[in-house]
Amino acid sequence: MNIVLAPSGFKESVSAEQVAANMKEGIIRVLPEAKVISVPLVDGGEGFTETMVAWTDGTLHSAEVTGPINQQVTAIFGFLGTGEKRTAVIEIAQAAGLKLVPREKRNPLFTSSFGVGELIKKALDFGAERILVGCGDSGISDGGIGMGQALGIRFFDQTGSVVDARKGAVVLPSIAAIDLSGIDRRLAYIPIDVACNWHNVLCGKNGVSRIFGAQKGAYQMQIDLLDRGLENLAEQIVETTSVRVRDIPGGGASGGLGACFHGLLGAKLYPRYEVILTYLDIDRHIQQADLVFTAEGSIDFQTPKGKIPAEVAARAKSYGKPVIVIAGTIGKGANINYRHGIDVFTSILQTPSSLETAMEKTEKWIRDCTEASIRMVLVGLSLADKEEGQGGKAS
Repeated sequence: MNIVLAPSGFKESVSAEQVAANMKEGIIRVLPEAKVISVPLVDGGEGFTETMVAWTDGTLHSAEVTGPINQQVTAIFGFLGTGEKRTAVIEIAQAAGLKLVPREKRNPLFTSSFGVGELIKKALDFGAERILVGCGDSGISDGGIGMGQALGIRFFDQTGSVVDARKGAVVLPSIAAIDLSGIDRRLAYIPIDVACNWHNVLCGKNGVSRIFGAQKGAYQMQIDLLDRGLENLAEQIVETTSVRVRDIPGGGASGGLGACFHGLLGAKLYPRYEVILTYLDIDRHIQQADLVFTAEGSIDFQTPKGKIPAEVAARAKSYGKPVIVIAGTIGKGANINYRHGIDVFTSILQTPSSLETAMEKTEKWIRDCTEASIRMVLVGLSLADKEEGQGGKAS
């Protein structure tokens, strides 16, 4: 049996590479002779930099930057080993990721993207001629103003006083003007390509605050304030650059960084898999597979909106391949995924447990769940063979 493993990581727990390794171990317990091809995937979030660098035999570097709650963090960036231009790879999650915000301090009104700007400057210092950004798994909702300030952009309130964007999204409603005159001059010559969730928009009922605010620790009143602040930012960006970012695809990526990248830095936004699959020919492996496994920390009604299991399933179904999803948890509206190419999804959870316990046992449970899934596949194949041997008649 030829089996392709194309999982995402389980956020704040195990990487895509670790998920794939544990899935493979679960398979070979049952099918030691199976040909298993592992293609760990990233969606622009955690692991994006290391995976892209590994795929292209590039180089990794580290830098001390300001984290989302103004703490010092060590962030990784890299350079691809291919391409005509010296291409830096930057991952928002390294400098402003949700994992960098302790659970008791998760309030997106007061988290900042300042460190992302510092990371971009560090890549420029290392000679970047192009910058590839992975947007995902952020712990911020500041619309990128912190990043902008780190790069030399200034924001003013109605009195003409400078707004300190490092304070976070709480200052968004007070911004009345944007000054680009002090922006790092090197950015004028550096193309920036941003891999983001194409379904995320900045404002409105489907805006990033309303879809992801609660995940980042906001309650309803804060979500309303965040959305109003981002509406104001969108208006100020139009006033400054004539670029409309309120509802562009990808504008809401990473708490609105997509809008800032495009509206103030002139970056181009791309569906993340359009960028990622430029460097990885997953279709070649899927064509040769008998069965495809993918995985993610949670599967729910949002999975078809650009999440890895749905993207893998779409490709697998174009070649008529069955798809099984191994998930950490099964959330609201998960059944919608049956209409998007996913044949089976199952949770790794074996017993009620605390989050801490579940995270400790994630790798073991992935192995066990994958083994159980393969055993069920073999039972199905056995029944199919029995029915075929009886001439297609049920006994």
